[in-house]
Amino acid sequence: MAAKKSKKKKGPVISPDFMDKQREALKRTHRQVIYFNEKEMAAINEYCRQFKISAKSVLYRKAIMERVLEGLDENHPTLF
Repeated sequence: MAAKKSKKKKGPVISPDFMDKQREALKRTHRQVIYFNEKEMAAINEYCRQFKISAKSVLYRKAIMERVLEGLDENHPTLF
């Protein structure tokens, strides 16, 4: 039996200029420094070991942004 070739689904064609602008808008240029005490660092290291996380910056960014966005969502401005 011959194997069927799978066809790639083609999505909408996106302009390379648009993609360059998107990449530039998402570029991280603002640096922040965080200091942890020994207990906090031990907890973070244990968490990373348990869940096999090697990129701690991704963990920090995700945790911070989840909390920030959650706070903004809960305290959105109201008209009345």
